[in-house]
Amino acid sequence: MKMFGLTGWSGSGKTTLIVRLIPALIRRGLTVSTMKHAHKGFDIDHRGKDSHNHREAGATEVLVSSPRRWALMHEIRDDEPELSLAELLPKMSPVDLLLIEGFKREPHEKIEVWRASVGKPLIALDDPSIVAIASDGPVPDAKVPVFDLGDEEGIASFIIARCALDRCGATGQAV
Repeated sequence: MKMFGLTGWSGSGKTTLIVRLIPALIRRGLTVSTMKHAHKGFDIDHRGKDSHNHREAGATEVLVSSPRRWALMHEIRDDEPELSLAELLPKMSPVDLLLIEGFKREPHEKIEVWRASVGKPLIALDDPSIVAIASDGPVPDAKVPVFDLGDEEGIASFIIARCALDRCGATGQAV
């Protein structure tokens, strides 16, 4: 399974770009999954639901299944560390390409989504794992290729080439 990341500051448009990239990559015959890092706590469960009650009662894991999807929630207790990207990868089912949103400190290759209007510095200047930038305008001092933020087809082609994927699935060595 190949993996490639999108990173950038909050509000830069990472999720919007990923949501447009997924269909562009699928149209080229690839299977695609995503992994997203959330800095704050999040919940996919709701108070009053049975699965929420199971978690609140102390269950370490709760799996919810239906005819349309399943989800496994694993509670990280206060004395447990957050899992690293390397620890999370084996939990994913194999696909041609895993798109990773966030995890900006991890060493996998990434595109930085950058907008001057966000008012944050360019991460790519100090991070060799950033191999391209997607932006809505000029990017000062860029030392890597720069794509227009709206060019999901060009970005998809770049990711496919960078990950050595063909239009029918994965090729090359596994990550």
